[in-house]
Amino acid sequence: MENITIEKSEHQSSQPGVEKQMHPQPVSIREDYKGCGKLKDKVALITGGDSGIGKSVALHFAREGAKVAIVYLNEDTDAHATQQEIEEEGTECLLIQGDIKRKEFCNQAIQQTLEHFGSINILVNNAAMQFPEKDLRNISIDNMKTTFETNIYSYFYMTQAVLEHLKSGDSIINTTSVTAYRGSEHLIDYASTKGAIVSFTRSLSTSLADKNVRVNAIAPGPIWTPLIPATFEGDQLANFGKDVPLGRPGQPAEVGPAYVYLASQDSSYMTGQVLHINGGEVIGG
Repeated sequence: MENITIEKSEHQSSQPGVEKQMHPQPVSIREDYKGCGKLKDKVALITGGDSGIGKSVALHFAREGAKVAIVYLNEDTDAHATQQEIEEEGTECLLIQGDIKRKEFCNQAIQQTLEHFGSINILVNNAAMQFPEKDLRNISIDNMKTTFETNIYSYFYMTQAVLEHLKSGDSIINTTSVTAYRGSEHLIDYASTKGAIVSFTRSLSTSLADKNVRVNAIAPGPIWTPLIPATFEGDQLANFGKDVPLGRPGQPAEVGPAYVYLASQDSSYMTGQVLHINGGEVIGG
């Protein structure tokens, strides 16, 4: 991927951000990415699937033959645009709008997907929020609560609702972050939730191993998604991603194929693991 220049990108006023308003536009899938039926006849549910990494995952899954349900908060324009792109791949896309902080909604999202498609084979817990704040004393209770309820509570809610419907060979993929491993001075509560996701992934993988339901995670580094202009501004936005060895932020298209790997039989002997896609930061664990 070519380097991207984001100095002129404007800060957005609310989370999780709108992809249509981003400059430059993120790359969700490479034009030359060739699907080969790795997820043919599978059904995937993706939280935060309307934009960013979630959209990339949805498009890659679609090109590999999966039917896709997308859960999103309130970004109707992004969601409908993504639905159209998925349908152009020759498969079905179900849009489910609602707040994953609510357990009742998560139960409804799983049920709606089952009623529409008849099954669920892949759950991708991906949606997240963040509220940058350098001083721990200034992290508000409301923002911290929103961060934990969105980033980790929802993973429990969605997984609890889907478990009885998963069969041998099915998979759960969780989106954690490089911040879970190296920390983040200005995203202390966010990084804490991402660390919890790593432990959730490892613990759940052991719990479900005897059912042959695999649980893995992806830990992205700085990826150019709507959450970035929605939460950063000024120099922090202009310099986003420049401090990694590759010297640039990544595109969602550079993360999506890893989810295909973890969802498909290519990774049939892999569970409880985290793949690190972060532009060259050396992270252990």
